[in-house]
Amino acid sequence: MTHAMQKGSNIPVTSVAVRAVLRWTGGPEVPDVDASALLVGPDGRVRSDEDFVFYNQPRHPSGSVWRLGKKQIGEAVTDAVQADLRAVPAVVDRILVVASAEDVPFEQVRDLRILLYDATATGASEPVAYFDVRPETGAETALICGELYRRGEGWKFRALGEGYSDGLVGLATDHGISVDENASEAASEGASASAGAAGPTSEQTAAMHPPTPPVPQQTPTPQTQAPPAAQPAYGYPQPVSPVPVPAPGGDPAFRLPVQGPQFIRR
Repeated sequence: MTHAMQKGSNIPVTSVAVRAVLRWTGGPEVPDVDASALLVGPDGRVRSDEDFVFYNQPRHPSGSVWRLGKKQIGEAVTDAVQADLRAVPAVVDRILVVASAEDVPFEQVRDLRILLYDATATGASEPVAYFDVRPETGAETALICGELYRRGEGWKFRALGEGYSDGLVGLATDHGISVDENASEAASEGASASAGAAGPTSEQTAAMHPPTPPVPQQTPTPQTQAPPAAQPAYGYPQPVSPVPVPAPGGDPAFRLPVQGPQFIRR
């Protein structure tokens, strides 16, 4: 039986592994949405930046939580995170399931829903529960859609829908993650510049390279602009097994720099 949840309601989680799926209706004016997860203690804060599972760090070092990546199903788009609740460190009290859009308000995201599945079930299965996430103001660029939390010896799931207008930076800072906003902005500006169709302006070129005397009888060679660098595909698909237990430690290639998370895809 699938539970249709209301904001603030909760249900017991009886499975040892669950999959939280964010689903929305895509379209030309709809922003791309990313799923992520924060593993926080009883104080609501992370122990370190490694407790943030997102597109640049898709696997928790404990192997207990990881991203599954995006899928297109007709007009719907999904992104998901999965958790093996048996492997969650004992100091972790809650796992927050987050949806974020890059500087685009969620009022432009249609039909956002979080669905909770039993990840140990084989084959197609109905969700255990779902919650239609509706932003309170529409200006939010990050939303805590729901949370898995400990209750005694077991776990429960609560529907939330709490938003942040300052996106992942605000949400991460609020939960104890160190963020180097200057580095993030510089990296974002560099990515925007490299993605542009035109190169540096004539003023920038002149500043970087002082003028040189003309060479007689030499025909200038037209410059060919290099094609833009290929962008990595969104998501990091992981195989789903009846009781998936990824290798402990995750993939060191996705560790964050010491100054904190960089909220741009790379």
